[in-house]
Amino acid sequence: MNALLKTSRLIDAFSERVGRTVIWLVLAAVLISAGNAIVRKTFNTSSNALLEIQWYLFSAVFLLGAGYAFLRNAHVRIDFISSHLSPRMRNWIDIVGIIVFLGPLCILLIKLSWPLFVNAWVSGEMSQNAGGLIRWPVMLMIPAGMALLLLQAASELIKRFAFLRGAAADPLGHGGEAGIEDELAREIEEHARHVQEEVR
Repeated sequence: MNALLKTSRLIDAFSERVGRTVIWLVLAAVLISAGNAIVRKTFNTSSNALLEIQWYLFSAVFLLGAGYAFLRNAHVRIDFISSHLSPRMRNWIDIVGIIVFLGPLCILLIKLSWPLFVNAWVSGEMSQNAGGLIRWPVMLMIPAGMALLLLQAASELIKRFAFLRGAAADPLGHGGEAGIEDELAREIEEHARHVQEEVR
């Protein structure tokens, strides 16, 4: 288990680095979008390449950042339900979700999108818009993003199994909104217990 946890930490460090790099793409997208809008309003002209690079960057942020979001436990959860479950049950639900849904979905999307990338690369496919961009970089983001998410899913599986075996802390019990809510709930329960003791 220690070797697996070490592997998980390496994957986490890699996802963290990718995520911190991808964050800068948000700034690039904002600057390009603002610059394009200013040029369009000021000089009544625009560039299809600038318009397309915006959605290239948008795609990169969401696809390449998916593994980082999983690492940070930032994906949407039904907190109303999960907050009432035990830590073990929440981790078991995640394990089943990763194995039954997330893993197969990532593999399927990689399998389906890889030929699209290869075809765009080999053919040198270009945008149909005048002055548009070459297509293979944006096609590559789909299998690359799913591969990064699948890699992080493997790390999350390791951490959840390690928690269930008592070899690691609860990966769902720290950081993020769910962790803050759990801590607040414990403080409220503790305060209520003190009040009851004082009343007695």
